[in-house]
Amino acid sequence: MPIRVTLDRVLAERGLRGRDLARRIGITEANLSLLRTGKVKGVRFETLAALCALLECQPGDLLCWEPDGDGPSGDDSGG
Repeated sequence: MPIRVTLDRVLAERGLRGRDLARRIGITEANLSLLRTGKVKGVRFETLAALCALLECQPGDLLCWEPDGDGPSGDDSGG
């Protein structure tokens, strides 16, 4: 998957623990753990907005796109 979650980096920069973040935005620690490890197929905009508000960041600070070469958008064949 070319979308990578960078939430751990932002948490470290802010000195926050996942447990505290989960409690403050109203999701389970298990769901936050799945998000942090990128083992989710999607994230609700409501959750993303809550993360951004609490962490005072933009969605792009929590997610990044890294082409993996599998498919048209990651294909470097030039064709």
